[in-house]
Amino acid sequence: MDQQPFTYRKLFTSTFFLSAFTFGGGYVIVPLMRKKFVEQLQWIDEEEMMDMVAISQSAPGAMAVNTSIMTGYRLAGIKGVLVSVTGTVLPPLLILSLISYFYIAFRENAVIGAVMKGMQAGVAAVIVDVVINMGQNVVKEKDILSDLLMIAVFLITYLLEVNVAVMIAFAAIIGVVRFYYEKRKAA
Repeated sequence: MDQQPFTYRKLFTSTFFLSAFTFGGGYVIVPLMRKKFVEQLQWIDEEEMMDMVAISQSAPGAMAVNTSIMTGYRLAGIKGVLVSVTGTVLPPLLILSLISYFYIAFRENAVIGAVMKGMQAGVAAVIVDVVINMGQNVVKEKDILSDLLMIAVFLITYLLEVNVAVMIAFAAIIGVVRFYYEKRKAA
């Protein structure tokens, strides 16, 4: 498939529809953004998308918005950021405004409660899919240190219940040390 030409309209509509029809936060929207921008539009390559997701996860704020910022900036600089963030933030703003207006009726409705419970299962499945896909991409690189680091961080975080932010900082330090070690080794 040929790469589709970039337009601000396409960036806005892509982020708007992804945000409007995705429930569950960043871990759900990111694989859909990957599918849209990497596979369908081919505006970004797979490795670059993984890098943007990693940075988005480690930055403060909502992961979906952070990834949208990274994507918009990569594609069109500051104007791209404004377009993609507007497209990402507008649907939840409108939906939450509407829900807050009818909050009492929604809170007491058994059908809405059941729908929300069902959506939790769907969100969990999408998160598992993201973990598997991102893990496979790390393993594909055939870098033993990255593989061991991924497994170690996962085990330490969930078995020892270490704060995720601490583990992200730990992995970042290892990455910086490794970068400078390889840079010095190459010189």
